[in-house]
Amino acid sequence: MQYTIGFIGAGNMGGALIRGVCAAADPAKVLIADMMVDKTRALSEATGCAVAEDAAQVARECGIVMLCVKPQVLAETAASIRDILADRPEALVVSIAAGVTLDKLSAMLPGCANPLVRLMPNTPAAIGRGVILTAWGRGVTEEQKGALTALLTPCGSVEPVTEKELDMGSALSGCGPAFVYLFIEALADGAVETGLSREKAQRYAAQTVLGAAAMVLESGQHPGQLKDAVCSPGGTTIAGVAALEDRAFRAAAAAAVKAAYEKNCRLGG
Repeated sequence: MQYTIGFIGAGNMGGALIRGVCAAADPAKVLIADMMVDKTRALSEATGCAVAEDAAQVARECGIVMLCVKPQVLAETAASIRDILADRPEALVVSIAAGVTLDKLSAMLPGCANPLVRLMPNTPAAIGRGVILTAWGRGVTEEQKGALTALLTPCGSVEPVTEKELDMGSALSGCGPAFVYLFIEALADGAVETGLSREKAQRYAAQTVLGAAAMVLESGQHPGQLKDAVCSPGGTTIAGVAALEDRAFRAAAAAAVKAAYEKNCRLGG
């Protein structure tokens, strides 16, 4: 059987993409491989996708080969399948390893002429709300671009970018969900301190963040304008904003993205 797409690695990020792709594509044409057998079995039961014997089967039988492993083990994974890929130059090879450039990926696949792509998704892809940054590499045809984009679009917003933009943007979109979860947790903690129940506080905090994000996207206004519209002179909101500013909230958030980017660059080294 020829599979449409195969995943080598089914961790948090790979698993998010698998769930997103299986929600739109025929799950029976999605093949997954991971050293953690229990993980692949659970994903198969949840989505209906097929489980591979090993990474080699994915490389042999899939039109699109997704390398969803950590940067530290990408070279080893690539070495284990490069002979197979060398005999299948039509197979599209896609890496989501942070910091590993297309040139470095190519060097890990000597003798292979496969078209290459770098992706950086984020975990909300599992529920169709992700951001998937996409840098097209060598030899990718328009047909392949269309096929991969069609598979990924149900996961969220597919954003074609330059490779440099991918490295910068992934520090925001790839790492950003964790920063937002911290913010939601902190908002809820503050409400709990005032006496609100934990269940309500968490729900209100998450819905507030969701609604505010939608306002930015749908209104097209600068976040500062939207913030000012909520801050009445001498009111409660400006008092809260002042408390955040006293604690360098914006500087801390910007520093988090910069730190993630710098770590991203080191991983690629």
